[in-house]
Order: sequence, then structure tokens, then C-alpha cells
Amino acid sequence: MIQTFKDHWPNYLIEGWGLGTFMVSAGVTASLLYAPTSPVLQWLPNPFLRDVIMGVTMGLTAIAIIYSPWGKRSGAHINPAVTLTFFHLHKIALWDALFYILSQFLGGWLGVLLVVAIVGNPFTDLPVNHVVTIPGVWGWPAALFAEFALSFGLMMMVLVTSNRLALSKWTGIFSGMLVAFYIIFEAPISGMGINPARTFASALPAQEWTGFWIYYLAPPLAMLCAAEIYQRITGLQSRSICCKLCPNGETSCISANCCGQCKQLVRPWHSPAEPLD
Repeated sequence: MIQTFKDHWPNYLIEGWGLGTFMVSAGVTASLLYAPTSPVLQWLPNPFLRDVIMGVTMGLTAIAIIYSPWGKRSGAHINPAVTLTFFHLHKIALWDALFYILSQFLGGWLGVLLVVAIVGNPFTDLPVNHVVTIPGVWGWPAALFAEFALSFGLMMMVLVTSNRLALSKWTGIFSGMLVAFYIIFEAPISGMGINPARTFASALPAQEWTGFWIYYLAPPLAMLCAAEIYQRITGLQSRSICCKLCPNGETSCISANCCGQCKQLVRPWHSPAEPLD
């Protein structure tokens, strides 16, 4: 464990920075768009337009994190459910996965605390309320279904695109687009969590735990299901799967058991010995 930490601690810090950055962006943007004291409400009275701006901003934030030099190094999981899925696929070792997850929880929480310190009441008061994720008007059954479906869709997209040579460089773009789409159209149903660390980061300072079990269980279970189904359908072996949301040859994967050289991903319809074009 100690040697693993010494070798990979920069990756752990990056994971914390990644989710922390995401939460700062979410908190500041939500305060500007939705806080009653914000002048933006007068400039943009249409709530759907504000939702579109919120979704696009968070999608662009996700893309920036994934394609940043740091994101390319750690893989930009910034989500315990993503890390657990790659651990299940033997793409990341146990101690690395645990430190990734710990860093994600800590980084997200610190990001929210930073917004509390900078923005204050517009962020902590209703309706923003630390950008907590709680079930919407249709209650916990709809939130549970939505969180499962969205998490499943996100992981399936990551696996399908990142493990095809022609699509792998677009995985981060597709991820950002999904985040934007989810926030615009699904946030009223569940708050759009799909990330246990993201939900925890808001719930702890807000002391708002309504339906927390949904956001704790649904995303990991959904992503694990997506990984199992993807492998069974494609027949792709775990060793050929990349653990980065931005597969690249600029930085090595955290695990020696990952795909090898990210620029030469093995396609599901090729054998490992078959050359790639």
C-alpha cells in the first residue's frame, strides 16, 4: 500500500481536484442562475433557458477536466462508480481504487466548502442549497429509475467509444454532451447525481440526506451492469479495455493491466494479434 501511494499519489490528487473543480463550477453557476438575489434571474427569466445554460456549462466543465493534462494522466474518473467499474474489470488495483474513491469524496466536499466560503448565502440558501441531489416531484421511484438509467447509459457510452480506435478520442466529448443533456432534462427528476461522491459533497454541509441511498447504490450498480452486458455482447476481454475517459498515448495508465498503449486500442471485432489500421 505504501509503495502504491508513493508511486501514484499525483493521480489521487488529480481525482480530488477533478471533482472539486466540477463542484465549484456547479455551485457558482447554480448560484448565478437560480439564487433569488442574483441579477441573472432578471436577465434570463425563462427557467428552461437557465437550465440549458447550467447543463452546457457543466458539460463543458466535464470536457475540460477530462481533456486537461491532469485528466489525461489519472483517467478523469472523478466518480466512485466509474472507479469501481474499472476495478471490477481489473483495470485498476485495489489500493489505487480505494485512494481514487477517497480522493473523489474529499475533493468534492472541499469544492463545495470553497463555494460556501466564496459565494455564501446565495449558494447555501434555497433553492440552490449546496446543489444537493434529492428526489424530485415524482418521488424516489422515479429518481431511482432515472439514476440507474442515466448511470447505465453513461458507462455504456464510455465503454463503447473508448474501446474503439476511431471513437476513443471523442469519449470525453460524448461524456460532456451526456452530462449537459442529463442536467437539462433529468435534473428535475433526481437532481442528476449519478455520482455518490458528488451527492455526498453537497449532502454533508447541507445536512440533507433525503433519498441518499438512491445516489449511493444506483450509479455503481448501473455501471457494473453496463460493464457486464458490454463484455458479454462484444466478447471483449478485460485486458483490452482502457480505464481512461480520454484514452491517450501521452501518459501511461495507472495499472499495468490496462490496455497498454492507449493509441492502439484493441477493437472488439479484432483479435489481439490482428493489426489495427
